[in-house]
Amino acid sequence: MSQPVEKNVWVLAIVLAFANCAAPIIVFVGSIVGGLLAPNESLATLPVALFVVGAATAAIPSALLMKRIGRKKVFLGAGALAVIAAIAAAESVGSGVFAWYCIAVFVLGMTNAVVQQFRFAAMESVAPDKMTQAASRVLLGGVVAAFLGPELALSFKDLGGNEYAGSFYALAGTSCVAWVLLLLGYKEVVLAVPDVEIEARSIGQIFRQPVIWVAVLAGVVAFGVMSLVMTATPVSMHVLNSYSLEDTKWVIQSHIAAMFIPSLFTPLVVRWVGLAGMMGLGLFAFVLAIVIGCWDQHLMHYWFALVLLGIGWNFLFIGGTALLPQGYTDGERFKMQATNDVCVFVVQALVSMLSGWLLYSVGWDMLLLICVPLIVIQILIIAYWKRGLSELHKAL
Repeated sequence: MSQPVEKNVWVLAIVLAFANCAAPIIVFVGSIVGGLLAPNESLATLPVALFVVGAATAAIPSALLMKRIGRKKVFLGAGALAVIAAIAAAESVGSGVFAWYCIAVFVLGMTNAVVQQFRFAAMESVAPDKMTQAASRVLLGGVVAAFLGPELALSFKDLGGNEYAGSFYALAGTSCVAWVLLLLGYKEVVLAVPDVEIEARSIGQIFRQPVIWVAVLAGVVAFGVMSLVMTATPVSMHVLNSYSLEDTKWVIQSHIAAMFIPSLFTPLVVRWVGLAGMMGLGLFAFVLAIVIGCWDQHLMHYWFALVLLGIGWNFLFIGGTALLPQGYTDGERFKMQATNDVCVFVVQALVSMLSGWLLYSVGWDMLLLICVPLIVIQILIIAYWKRGLSELHKAL
């Protein structure tokens, strides 16, 4: 792989720092704004859920479009759409129309599905043995977004004279920056399509491989647990427990930073304990987060729980992302990448929609405990996969 193409990894990491501001801004103020505009308080987290639903809706169409016209054109088109949607969200907040706000956030979610493809674009820009490192490096851009997004959302929230409308005008600005960087820096990568026989495999045939189940469920559980807790946190902290926006912002920023900072070390972790070991560490971090979150609801309990939640997400998600290519060929990559992301986004959307209702219905502690079955399922599927590998090695 040539040096200019390998530079895609760093270009995409820098672009992600701006393009991924949508996620922390929606997480930070999305449900708070939803609570101000919604006709019923239980609908406060609906916009955050619709952000994820938008991503799920666009995952397959955007991947198929990339296969047809290339990644760069789709990246640029989604970037332009993000600018329009962010401005529309700001205008809807200013006018106080909840329905239009929800639609704008839904479209922002659709563009986020394209942003999620950055990690695959980076992995395709390097040699196979560097794929884990490439995925980790791209996710480092999320560290910048973790701080930049909420800071801009709070600093510019009153821009234009309406509370929180400025947060979305700021998002339009970061989306513009991301678009320019993509246009100037990203180089399209064209991979050769292998033999037709393997390309003809159906999704059902591909899913007969245990490695695919481990990889896909790793992403599903990572996003399911993380989204359920993260979506409820601003409402639990700011609305129910009266913590300030500054305290809430700090916890959310720390959480999102913890989602991406471990990417500096994940290649080393993989060398030490392997992909299965790293995913196990991620699940252990989730368990610790639940224990601390149930322990109490003081500020530092929120902080420690959300930081561990971020670390757990990183280890589990990167482990699944790096494992996924072991179950498909180059000719099947768009199909499986889209299928993987749809599974992730659908679960993320469901838990995001349920998050507000669960928080008000059963409380913070029970919401955390609902995550336990998801963690147990992932542990069992990893154990089943490792057992199969062990038996295969013995047979050989």
